[in-house]
Amino acid sequence: MVKRPILALIHILESFTEWTGKLISWLTLFMVLVVVAVLVLRNIFGFSAIPLQESVTYMHGIVFMLGAAYTLKHSDHVRVDVFYHRFSHRTKALVDMVGFLILLLPVCVFLIVYSLDYVIFNWKIKEGSSQPGGLPYLYILKTLLLALPITLIIQGTAQFLHNLAYLLGWMPLPHGVEEDTQSAPQVTSDKEPKHG
Repeated sequence: MVKRPILALIHILESFTEWTGKLISWLTLFMVLVVVAVLVLRNIFGFSAIPLQESVTYMHGIVFMLGAAYTLKHSDHVRVDVFYHRFSHRTKALVDMVGFLILLLPVCVFLIVYSLDYVIFNWKIKEGSSQPGGLPYLYILKTLLLALPITLIIQGTAQFLHNLAYLLGWMPLPHGVEEDTQSAPQVTSDKEPKHG
């Protein structure tokens, strides 16, 4: 009935987050290379490469804004974990679902509503760099104000559905537990030989 489409949707949404996260992670390498190039050009050749300098800002913005969903997927955000780690898998799933509905989703919707007119205005005027010779694509960079909440909603929805599927008995573990080998229950067989 609905089980197969929901499980397929979870896979699609989480695969999207995983793919985009791994793709943009390569920008960190390019950032290092560009920073080295900027320093060499400035300190050895006395040449100030404004487009290269600004490209570092662009790459940093992309990594930070689009990497947030990937970080959420792998539970790497900073969290104040006083009680959560002691909860059962079922309670963790419920807490994460409620957290998505009353915290993550409303904040993301607020960011979209608050930023939409600003981003549209920047696209209309095609805002560029204020520096002479700078990159003329500042309006594209500011579009990340919408991309951040959209990608977080995509991943948050995947986690919500994953936890729902767990509570319905369609998945063996709630979201994130498969990465936590210490909290995963150890399954042993009764047929194992006993050593005395």
